[in-house]
Amino acid sequence: MKTIRPEYYLFILLVLLSLAAIIVFWSVMDMVLLGASLAIVLYPVYKKLSARIRPVFASVILTAIVLVGSCAAVLFTLAIFSSNAGTLSEMFGTIGTWLNNPATNPMAYGVPLNKGNLAILLSEGSALFVDYHRTLIEYLPLIAFKMFVFFFTLFILFIRGEDIWNKLFCHVPEPVQRYVTRLSDVTSDTLYTVYIVQIAIAVLTFFIALPVFYLLGYGNILFFSFFAAFCELIPILGSSVAFIIIGAYALALGDTRGVLLLFVLGYLGVSLVPEIYIRPALVGRRVKINFIIMFIGIVGGLMTMGLAGFVLGPLIVVLVITSYRIYTEDKKEQNAGTGTCDP
Repeated sequence: MKTIRPEYYLFILLVLLSLAAIIVFWSVMDMVLLGASLAIVLYPVYKKLSARIRPVFASVILTAIVLVGSCAAVLFTLAIFSSNAGTLSEMFGTIGTWLNNPATNPMAYGVPLNKGNLAILLSEGSALFVDYHRTLIEYLPLIAFKMFVFFFTLFILFIRGEDIWNKLFCHVPEPVQRYVTRLSDVTSDTLYTVYIVQIAIAVLTFFIALPVFYLLGYGNILFFSFFAAFCELIPILGSSVAFIIIGAYALALGDTRGVLLLFVLGYLGVSLVPEIYIRPALVGRRVKINFIIMFIGIVGGLMTMGLAGFVLGPLIVVLVITSYRIYTEDKKEQNAGTGTCDP
């Protein structure tokens, strides 16, 4: 009977403690994971910058660039929503009036939700897109703490990430080090692809939504397209949220043509096709994994882990598939050396 080699005990203990820490601090772990993933993606930039100036200054500068860019994006988004506050208020007000009408029956239009559920969705949407300033003030301490965790993780991993990795790698059993090296390489490649594809899909959503809202005929074409692209950029929302809200507005107006147009061209064409095929295909092609498997990883990650699943979902799929490939390659090499074949 084989026994566990002594050098494996510390490695196993380290893994168990890491899993325990993730479980205990799961409420902020999404920011840690996002910060770590972005640090891995931007690490080559940090290395080039730190070759010219002191590492601590390079870390400060790169973290500051990310902070300023994030703040600029948030302020720009808030300015867009503020300048179109009247349009949003009218939309949500019309939907609310329609729901409060006793004669309204959503089921008669094929909507598989009762008024209570729709009212809850309307309240959540209004808090997020209309009364966003109140929502920001209400959740400001939590938002500030999570942002601190995110940028602190980013800063620390820039300056200490390589040292932390080297120290952890030294405790990995020697027979496992080759596998860990290959998995770390594919991890960097996957994270880079996930971020690039996320931005690319949001930009694509903006442009392909333009003709849809032009055909809709409600005006505000640029704002509605930006609304869809913004929702697409936020992993836990998706552009389908924008089309559902605007579709509900069209339904409240009694515009059957608008509802059908938003469902067929907007929800199915602009929202679902990129999510079901284009995104999984782009990520899967980069890491050489079937797009259906990648689709399951992306959607499954978001459904089970929320914002953290945006990164962990596809990454876990890639690591599992890569591990299987490494295993089969080793088995083939072993069998080739002994002259046997796989059963």
